[in-house]
Amino acid sequence: MSTETLTLGIDGMHCASCAMLVDETLEDLPGIVTARTSVKQARSEVELDPARCSAADIVAAIGQLGYRARLVRRPDA
Repeated sequence: MSTETLTLGIDGMHCASCAMLVDETLEDLPGIVTARTSVKQARSEVELDPARCSAADIVAAIGQLGYRARLVRRPDA
């Protein structure tokens, strides 16, 4: 399995529980290896199998939680 790491900016988080909710939701998506979210930085770093999950899938999952996410960085960018 080949993985890549994406960095996403996330607006609307207010506490550690928000970050934990984002991590748990993302880690339940098929193809997500790890998710590390920081409220302080308003970012999430996600390692994924791009054959099983896309940036759009991740942004949509975060949006369903009530937060706004955007892709900040792709690998090799």
